[in-house]
This record gives sequence, C-alpha cells and structure tokens, in this order.
Amino acid sequence: MKRAERLYALVDVLRAADRPWSAARLAREFEVSTRTIERDIGSLQEAGVPIYADHGSTGGYSILREYSLPPLKLTAAESLATLAGLALLDSSPYQAAARRARAKIAATVSDEDRAPVRELLQSMHVIDAVPLTDEVVPLGMLADVIAARRVVRLTYADTHDDGSPKVTEREVETLGLLRAGESWLLAGWCRLRGAIRGFRIEQITHLDILDEVAPARDPDLWAADLARWPTRSLG
Repeated sequence: MKRAERLYALVDVLRAADRPWSAARLAREFEVSTRTIERDIGSLQEAGVPIYADHGSTGGYSILREYSLPPLKLTAAESLATLAGLALLDSSPYQAAARRARAKIAATVSDEDRAPVRELLQSMHVIDAVPLTDEVVPLGMLADVIAARRVVRLTYADTHDDGSPKVTEREVETLGLLRAGESWLLAGWCRLRGAIRGFRIEQITHLDILDEVAPARDPDLWAADLARWPTRSLG
C-alpha cells in the first residue's frame, strides 16, 4: 500500500472505531512498524486532521467525530468487493440496510469502472438457504433490539433426538447475531435453559419484543461460548 493510500485508510479506521487504536495495533493492521504509524499520525496532525492521543492502559489514537472525510473514492477492486459483500447480506437480518448501502456505493463507481464491475458481479452466484422474511421476525428491527439489550419472547420449532417435532416458548436476553453455515442465529441468554443459546431465525415461529431491558451479565460468558467455535468478529 502506498503511503498516501495508507494515510486515507488510517483516517477511515479511526473514524469507524468505537475506542482508541494503539500504534502497535495500527501497525499490525497496516503491516508496517509502529514508528511508521507514528510518523503517519504526525503528518496527518500537521495537515489539520484532528487526531489526538488518549494516554493510559486503554489509550491510543482517536479522531474527532465531527471531522468530515472527502467524498468516497473507491478503486474498481474495492467497489467490487464492497458490492459483492453487501450482496451476501441480502438473505440476512440486514437485507434492507444492505440494499440501500449497495445503491449508495454503486452510485460512486466511476463511468470507466461501472461496466466491468457490473459484469464481474453478474458472474458471481450464491446458493443460499431459504431467504429470510419479515413474516415472523421483524428483521429490520433485530439490530436495534440487540443494541438496546431488549428481552424477547419467542416460540421455537426444533426437533427431539428421534426426529419428532419439539416446540418451546422461551424468554431470551438478546446478545448478538451469528452466521452458522447457511443460517442466521439470534444468540442470547435463554432463561428456560439458564445458558447462552442460538436460535435459527427461520425456526422462530413467533416473536414478541418485550419492554424489559436485559440485566447486565458477565461478558466472559458470551466470550467463552463463542470460543467453542471458529468464529470471527465483523468489527
């Protein structure tokens, strides 16, 4: 990556972060030395970019949220990767937001790149599970429900070990979303089982969002449950 590209990318990373990034972490991200990162930060600060350092064990570099970036400019490869990635969310709880984002990104593709990017996208195909719908689970609201730590009451259609149907009603303290194979799962603390459980969204036959905010639970419980699987965070 050229230095100019890295400087723009540094600003992007800090703008998107919800906590400061240390020089060591930035160096790993961009595969350069911490000294190079510190020089880059210094250059950006001299150019008027409002990057500041937070000191302490959880400190690092942050950028003022009010700082405005120049208009988005992606290369053909970056546009292709972004549009393809958003297309993969078309059968996810974020389908509506992903479609809106695709339209915005597509509008930024240059006239020169538009035709080859469209051609390559048309050559990509996905064999998906049964597409999710809003008939039972309000897909567009799930992110807000999780962010607000709301409790939901759901009816879940599963099977016994012998293959016979099993339907249970659960109250669940929502924690997050998981992608497992071809399915999306709503993860949370199941009060019926007294443990963290994942519920395939297509197997939820009824869902009510309660007014109750979930009590704080030890975050290590969620981390320990995730550690059982080869997962990766998207943030």
